[in-house]
Amino acid sequence: MAIYLKEDEVASVLDMPLALDAVEQVMAAHGRGETVDYPRQRVRLPSTMTHLLQGGVPGLNLTGLKVYTSAGPKVRFWVHLFDATNGDPVAVLEADRLGMMRTGAAGGVAAKWLARPEACVAGVFGSGWQAQGQVLALCAARPIERVKVFGRNPDRLASFCAQMSRETGREIVPAASAEETVRGSDVVVTITTSPKPLFDAEWLGEGTHITGAGSNSLARQELSEAAVRRAAVICVDSREVAVRESGDLMPLLEKGRTQPGRWVELGEVIAGIRPGRTSPQQITLFESQGMAIQDIALAARVLERARERGLGQALPY
Repeated sequence: MAIYLKEDEVASVLDMPLALDAVEQVMAAHGRGETVDYPRQRVRLPSTMTHLLQGGVPGLNLTGLKVYTSAGPKVRFWVHLFDATNGDPVAVLEADRLGMMRTGAAGGVAAKWLARPEACVAGVFGSGWQAQGQVLALCAARPIERVKVFGRNPDRLASFCAQMSRETGREIVPAASAEETVRGSDVVVTITTSPKPLFDAEWLGEGTHITGAGSNSLARQELSEAAVRRAAVICVDSREVAVRESGDLMPLLEKGRTQPGRWVELGEVIAGIRPGRTSPQQITLFESQGMAIQDIALAARVLERARERGLGQALPY
């Protein structure tokens, strides 16, 4: 029976350890060539935009898509799952929190594989909805003790830090400046919609890991070209997606200062196909654009828990 899960039902069974495991497993499968994933497509109209990601995970016997619409500040998300053998519909999930958690989980998995083992201080740019997932994932994936957060709105920043401190049990504090956010941080995360770089590349210390999670179009660029060039390892979730969407990488790509063949995919690192960090001194960079297979894999885990608890309503077909 195909079922529909509402946002509150999804949230009731979804936690970060589940998201981290789902994303790590499906990215390893992607690295081994065991999945199918297509870059995001967008339909732009004067007042709205529709965004579509599609993929298939044969190991889960699922194919599916994530679709979301944006109209001004309002965004709505759904994930659709289908049986990969017979094409029957399996489920439709409202996916606002699911998407936030899987985006955070991708950053957390990247930090697990690319940050130095002793990394304990993080700096985060952004204090919105998506930043919650990044902080939750980072604190679940690594032995983070302190997180410095930089945001434009002081009141929202203070509220964010208080909430994240409660949820993680870690020291989450407002940063006074962009420089304070970066200097002394073992991990730096950017999760904003900024059209221009957020910090000076010279502030990065040796061995820093960076997760760039907000720049998924040419209209956004969170990292300077100098910051990208300092990275000894550039890791992407998908080269095919990154060449189309990474606002941090595309300017260098256009100037011939980087090439996709030099980038490693996160799944390749997890599967042991290509190396990630090879020395403590290296600066590593993960550029996260998002993939349908990540949504499908996490939605499958959520669906399994929801069925066990008798959640959801039947979908006719």
